[in-house]
Amino acid sequence: MPPSISSPRRVAIVSYRLGGTDGVSVEAAKWERAFSRLGAAVTTVAGSGTADRVVSGLAADATVPVDREALARALDGADLVVVENCCSLPLNVRAGHALAELLAGRPTIVRHHDLPWQRPQYGDFPPPRDDAAWWHVTINERSRLELAARGIMAVTFYNCFDPDVALGDRAATRRALGVGDDELLVLQPTRAIPRKNVPGGVLFARALSATYWLLGPAEDGYGPELERILARAEVRVLRGHPGDGSMADAYAACDVVVLPSTFEGFGNPSVESALHRRPLAIGAYPVATELRRFGFSWFDASDPVAAAGKVSRWLADPDPRLLDRNELVAKERFSTRDLPERLKALVTGG
Repeated sequence: MPPSISSPRRVAIVSYRLGGTDGVSVEAAKWERAFSRLGAAVTTVAGSGTADRVVSGLAADATVPVDREALARALDGADLVVVENCCSLPLNVRAGHALAELLAGRPTIVRHHDLPWQRPQYGDFPPPRDDAAWWHVTINERSRLELAARGIMAVTFYNCFDPDVALGDRAATRRALGVGDDELLVLQPTRAIPRKNVPGGVLFARALSATYWLLGPAEDGYGPELERILARAEVRVLRGHPGDGSMADAYAACDVVVLPSTFEGFGNPSVESALHRRPLAIGAYPVATELRRFGFSWFDASDPVAAAGKVSRWLADPDPRLLDRNELVAKERFSTRDLPERLKALVTGG
């Protein structure tokens, strides 16, 4: 482990993009709030999205080299830098190399949401760089063990969540969506990219004779394929959030949540659905198996039709103990309440 430092006063959080609905942006914002609660002044730095400093060439899809001088200025004065996935998943190799070079010997938390070999198209890339001044943090044990096998020591900080969730407005949201009182609504609270397995979500909704609601947009060129999938869905399809509704409103409005992904670094709906007391049908991706061991009770969406049959029987005679158990696990094991002190202990050695 790197040498400890005093509690940081100026923290920079860096990512390809920030301020969006993707998992990295959402989790980076939680760490920003945690460091602020420790009294640190936090500067956000990204290549796209919403950030205090937007640096040319830092975005995942940048077509120009990263502006190293602007990046150096953005990080100047920070006594701790948090790198969110830029030195993990090689979406922009030049940006990752520039960051690693600028941060050599500087106290840095390298937070790995994804690793190259976990994505087929990046399997030939080398492991992330290491440095004696860096702490490596993974969001699951699988990644921590895979890094250890490659000689990089890391600690696991699972994604965490506010245990005191706001209650959404079910009736108003369903009215805005045009969903009737007796209409069964399945929510897939993800973006549309191949690994999110939209066809599995549609098939699950179809088997339930339910309306399918895809919350996020298509990304990474998936738009045309998504249109083809939804055109033959054979169920009513809703897309996006009406007006300025919140995630709490979306969970309140739905009857069932589906997360049919084939791969996730974590999969935030796994815990969010528990906190919002909604049953979840989840794909059998590796980290879902890891999270299930904490005691969650989920329906297996690897076979969407079979999952729909089990969910249908549960909805016909709901057992609140399933929701009680999931909510308890989420609050006890994945809370944001202790995140500031855990981050402080990581860097100070406390």
